[in-house]
Amino acid sequence: MKVEKIDDNIYEISPHKKNNFDMKVPVHIYANDYILNKIKQDRTLDQISNVATLKGIRKHAIALSDAHQGYGFCIGGVAGTDASDGMVSPGGVGYDINCGVRLLRTNLYESDVRKIIPDLLNSIYRNIPSGLGSEGKININYTDLENLVDNGLNWALENGYALEKDLEHCEENGFLKDADSSLVSKKAKQRGLGQVGSLGSGNHFLEIQKVDKIYNKDIAKKLGIHEEKQVTVMVHTGSRAFGHQVCTDSLRMVERAMNKYGIKVPDRELACVPADTKEAQNYLSQMACAANFGFNNRQLITHWIREVFENFFKKDVDELDMNLIYGVCHNILKKEEHQINGKKVKLNIHRKGATRAFPPNHPEIPQDYKSIGQPALIPGTMGSASYLCVGKQKAMDLSFGSTAHGAGRVMSRRAADRKYPARNVMDDLESKGIYIKAASMKVIAEEAPGAYKDVDAVVQVSHDLGIVEKVARFVPIGVVKG
Repeated sequence: MKVEKIDDNIYEISPHKKNNFDMKVPVHIYANDYILNKIKQDRTLDQISNVATLKGIRKHAIALSDAHQGYGFCIGGVAGTDASDGMVSPGGVGYDINCGVRLLRTNLYESDVRKIIPDLLNSIYRNIPSGLGSEGKININYTDLENLVDNGLNWALENGYALEKDLEHCEENGFLKDADSSLVSKKAKQRGLGQVGSLGSGNHFLEIQKVDKIYNKDIAKKLGIHEEKQVTVMVHTGSRAFGHQVCTDSLRMVERAMNKYGIKVPDRELACVPADTKEAQNYLSQMACAANFGFNNRQLITHWIREVFENFFKKDVDELDMNLIYGVCHNILKKEEHQINGKKVKLNIHRKGATRAFPPNHPEIPQDYKSIGQPALIPGTMGSASYLCVGKQKAMDLSFGSTAHGAGRVMSRRAADRKYPARNVMDDLESKGIYIKAASMKVIAEEAPGAYKDVDAVVQVSHDLGIVEKVARFVPIGVVKG
């Protein structure tokens, strides 16, 4: 497969016949030499080239700087298909629907928390269920769950788990309106019922961080980031078993429908149906339910983190300035308007491990952020850094208003478990002043920093391309892993 450099940090795979399927658009890869070499080590380029064969795909298929092999689509992949009859593919969202990240600021500083970090982590761990199969600590019935997934963060607000400004500073205000819980299987509801408000496992985390560097002081100030060593909290999790089951059910439905509509794809994991079919609309409604579950999951965790901080510091949320800077999704499909060849077109934007990064004055971002652009959060590993960026105008041309969602794996969990003994990882982190509380030693090994790309390099590519502008960099001081 020929990969040609066409500009700084931009590589292209030109349309060609692939496994008897014609690529309808080119593939663009946003990378430097280091990242491209990492991307070439798995099936990423093969997968994103397959995406370029989908009916109704427009402009280009995109592999972002954190791209790595996934299910169907590569993770770190973006594709826009015609919203009227282009393909809708559950693999373009993935199993952890609306996995996402949110960032809370505080007016505390490292000196306020350093001595109590172990106690603070223990309290957070006790108050927020985490680990494989973990269950939430609220008791809700099926009616409550259906209201939650039908109404997104409006449910959390009505039930006392959210502030109005939490909704204002969340992508889509924390509510996808196409949700219809009547379409969701009983099995998905059963699996989700006990998991509302739980962290889960894998790469999900809660992080107490400190500001390490500020790149744009004016924008940082508007977001409530004032100086180095200020304490922030980052939450990363998704829709848990509920979203996984929604994806499983939808893939079965879509695979059956492909035979009915005579659709063929180069990889069965790219199962898809045209947007104007009943099956596509059914999937989008179920996906919206899972997305709303994910919004509420992160919100409940936020509520309990605030309670822990209030108890430790004997101050309320306002006194701590413990407000949400922003919350983003990074596994989601949304209908958006984009310009292609000077014409406005409506597209179904598949973002699989990709973060929305809309520019200043875009109608979909909060009023108080209109002048600076949408905040885009790009977390690293428990031993590296995370970034707060803002979207720039060039993102609309290059990536359908999208940027990387994290560092991106370069090693499987099994390989990381073999290479990085958990105790060594913990000792190394503690030597750097990073304390960790995890559900198991195994997850510490699997999530070792060495299993991921260099997040600084990943973010720098997006910054240099003008997709985002770096605003601030954070480093962890305390981490809870699921």
